[in-house]
Amino acid sequence: MQPDSAFVLHVRPYKETSALLDLFSREQGRIRAVLRGYRSKKGSVARPFNRLEVEFAGRGELKSLARLEPSGGFLLLEGQRLMCALYLNELSMRLLPQADPLPLVFEHYELTLQALAAGQAVEPLLRSYEWRLLEQLGYAFALEHDCQGQALDPARWYQLQPELGLVAGDRFQPGAFLGADLQALAEVQWHQPNVLLAAKRLMRQALAPHLGSRPLMSRGLFLRHKETSA
Repeated sequence: MQPDSAFVLHVRPYKETSALLDLFSREQGRIRAVLRGYRSKKGSVARPFNRLEVEFAGRGELKSLARLEPSGGFLLLEGQRLMCALYLNELSMRLLPQADPLPLVFEHYELTLQALAAGQAVEPLLRSYEWRLLEQLGYAFALEHDCQGQALDPARWYQLQPELGLVAGDRFQPGAFLGADLQALAEVQWHQPNVLLAAKRLMRQALAPHLGSRPLMSRGLFLRHKETSA
C-alpha cells in the first residue's frame, strides 16, 4: 500500500508484545491495525496527537502496520488542553465510520490539535470540530433558517430536532434556543459568552442521537480535572 498520514486515536494491548491501534488516516479514514513489537522502541512512536506516516498490510478489516514513523513535530498538550484532545479522539472513535475516508475532517482534526497546542480558545475549537464532523457525516442542519425554510426570528424560541432541524415554538421550553443566539452562532460570533453556551448545548443535542446512551469517558475526565484544578 501507499504511505498514508495518520493519528492514533486509541491503543490497547494485544497478545504478548503487540498492540491494537485505532488510527484516523487521511486516505482510509478510521482503521484498526496491529502493531507488532509495541513494547519495543517502535511502540514509543505510536502516541496520540502526533502525525505519523504509516503503511498498512493485509486485505481484511484488521490491518497490520508495515511501517510507522513520526511525521512532523511533537505537540505538547497538558491539563485542560490534553482533556480536550482526548475528547476529540473519543468523539472521533465513536462517530467515524470504519474505512471511510473523510479528508476534510482529518485536516480539521489536525488543525484543531495544533490550535489547542498553540493556546487558542478551547470552546470555539471544540464546537467547530463537532460541527465539521456532523457536517461531513451528513448529520448537519441549517442554522440560518428553521425546518420550514423560514428565516430565524431573533425574538423567537427554537427546538432542535436532529432529524428535521430547528423547529420554531411559540414560547420557551426546556432545551430551547433563542433565535438571536442561533443567528450569532451562524455568524460565528465566538466573543459572546451566551453564544458559546448556546453552541455547546446545541452540539450536545445534535450529537446525542449518534453517540447513544453510553457516556463519553473524556467528559468525566474533564470534570474531574476541573474539580482538582479549582
